[in-house]
Amino acid sequence: MRLLIYFENQQKKEPIRYSLKMLVRRAVEATLAYENMKDDCEVSVTFCDNEGIREMNKRFRNIDRETDVLSFPLFDDDGMDAHVEELNCVLGDIVLSLEKARAQAEEFGHSFEREVAFLTVHSVLHLLGYDHETGEADERDMRRRQSEIVDKLGLSVK
Repeated sequence: MRLLIYFENQQKKEPIRYSLKMLVRRAVEATLAYENMKDDCEVSVTFCDNEGIREMNKRFRNIDRETDVLSFPLFDDDGMDAHVEELNCVLGDIVLSLEKARAQAEEFGHSFEREVAFLTVHSVLHLLGYDHETGEADERDMRRRQSEIVDKLGLSVK
């Protein structure tokens, strides 16, 4: 599988180092491997701050508050399989507030890197059609997947 990730930086609060991009890449790859994706895939990742993600959250979800990550899949709710060939496996867009990730890492007592990886995994699962807001069973399933993937990355919280 070949993976193309298009990075864009729309914030100035956190430095965008090569290591951060590679962490995001590892998290995307680990999620796709966990889900047995064999096709070449593309995803875009935009780094922003709280104000930037608040504006997007309001514009696209009609929720006027900041959040940590937004996912914009390029397929309908009928699942990924119907669209892999049609879209050449363009999964969609991830928008990640690095400012929020930093604050949450401090709040939860783990590393910034762990938080960024977790949010990336969470978002990729959304791009693949998982949704924790559709019921308790779906939420448990998504949490289990996130946990197992982050564990495989060596970033679990003990």
